[in-house]
Amino acid sequence: MLPMRGLPVEPPIRPGRDRNAEVLPARPGRPSASHLDRPPRAVVVGGGIAGVTAAVALAERGLSVRLVEKEPDLGGRLQGWSAAPDRTMTRGFHAFFKQYYNLRALLRRVSPDLGMLRPVADYPLLHVDGTEESFAGIPRTPPWNVAGFVLRSKTFTLADLRRMNPAAATRLFDVSIPRTYAELDAVDASTFLRDIGFPAAARHLAFEVFSRSFFADPVNLSAAELATMFHIYFLGSSEGLIFDVPRDAYPTTLWHPLHRLLTELGAEVRTGTSVSRIERGPAGFTVHTATERLTADAVVLATDVRGLRRLVADSPTLGDPGWRSRIAALRTAPPFLVSRLWLDRPAAPHRAPFLGTSGFRLLDNISVLDLFEDEARTWRANTGGSVVELHAYALPDEVDQNQVVDDLTAQLRTVYPELAEARIRHEEHVLAQDCPLFAPGSFAHRPTVTTPDPALVLAGDLVRVDLPVALMERAATSGFTAANALLGHWRIRGHDLWSVTNSGRSPFLRRAARRSAG
Repeated sequence: MLPMRGLPVEPPIRPGRDRNAEVLPARPGRPSASHLDRPPRAVVVGGGIAGVTAAVALAERGLSVRLVEKEPDLGGRLQGWSAAPDRTMTRGFHAFFKQYYNLRALLRRVSPDLGMLRPVADYPLLHVDGTEESFAGIPRTPPWNVAGFVLRSKTFTLADLRRMNPAAATRLFDVSIPRTYAELDAVDASTFLRDIGFPAAARHLAFEVFSRSFFADPVNLSAAELATMFHIYFLGSSEGLIFDVPRDAYPTTLWHPLHRLLTELGAEVRTGTSVSRIERGPAGFTVHTATERLTADAVVLATDVRGLRRLVADSPTLGDPGWRSRIAALRTAPPFLVSRLWLDRPAAPHRAPFLGTSGFRLLDNISVLDLFEDEARTWRANTGGSVVELHAYALPDEVDQNQVVDDLTAQLRTVYPELAEARIRHEEHVLAQDCPLFAPGSFAHRPTVTTPDPALVLAGDLVRVDLPVALMERAATSGFTAANALLGHWRIRGHDLWSVTNSGRSPFLRRAARRSAG
């Protein structure tokens, strides 16, 4: 917002420890919609991170907001539901990194000190051959974090560093969005790492764990996406690679407080309600549900890929042909499976809360929830057992869930031998395929927050955002960006956005990268 005449400009408060973090200041404007004859009406379709962020950002500025979510509760891909009075099931473990500035800004609205989160001490990576890496104790600031990792690494040595292709490797040190996508999006992540000359062990252990967090095999992931992710978490930030996790189940810790916040802000939250189609008319939008028609001056579409494709296909008055074809072309990543097991005995006390795995048949990570989640800790205290979650990403399209569950359980018993004889007292499984695919060559066609209609915006991790953000942070950033785009129509002040620096940390390496690219 523009400062009042005669008053000093207050610099924005940095959201973390990184002095190189960058702010995208909010567009100036009125503090709220109170100057208008009536508050503009906005309908937000989708109640995940992106939709809730957009709804909060709009409601805070005085808009009349209705959020519509098809599931019984908020949460999207972070939703949770009761499997029994003492057991909650979710769609899987998520890491809340300290460089997720915009997601944390949303959470601070309900927990100013972020007391809902607790840090993990480490998340080791384990290869099937027994090689293990750790991120605990290494420096957090580039380039010392790289030096610390290399000096301690068992899979990436100084000799490996000398054998690398410096011309290709320098691209990792000069990430800037969207330029990096123009340079690397046509290449797949696997080819990019081979061209750099990463040792095979390090490539499989570290980079496959990172790339598969996008639910895709490295051969089907854009190299630009991988380079951006490496920049966010390692080379471009001094926040470090150690993350936080929610203290309790997602509904209790995240979604119930955010639901209450929306209600306190005057927003209306309608869960268990599907939107069948949206009509665009001269006076605004009509949003059709099974029971009513909601009128709106603006709409935020914050659904998953399949939901967005279906809704746009069934709403022929939205957008223009080019935009509609881009929506129709969106793809989902391969299926993934999350298995949560309530066991009759505990994992060993020295186990990490989260273990990334590589080289196993299907197993991608193991989480021991009773090491960090209050509900699971209560289960352990009451039963003497443990709550363990297993993930398998990038599964075949035609997959037998029972076979995958059996395979994951067998691999768990091998990796954590103290659980070899554990009995499964309860189990819950989620097999889904609704995450966006960031395939090589797709960035230029990815839809942006804005659309051909200035009153219609998109939000979600499927959306192109020209900032170094990914995963949950991309979802939150797109939600604030969508709200800012709509607020600007009514000359209402937007919300500041933050990201890690959108350039390499080393001027020397940036120059070297640009020489090699030229």
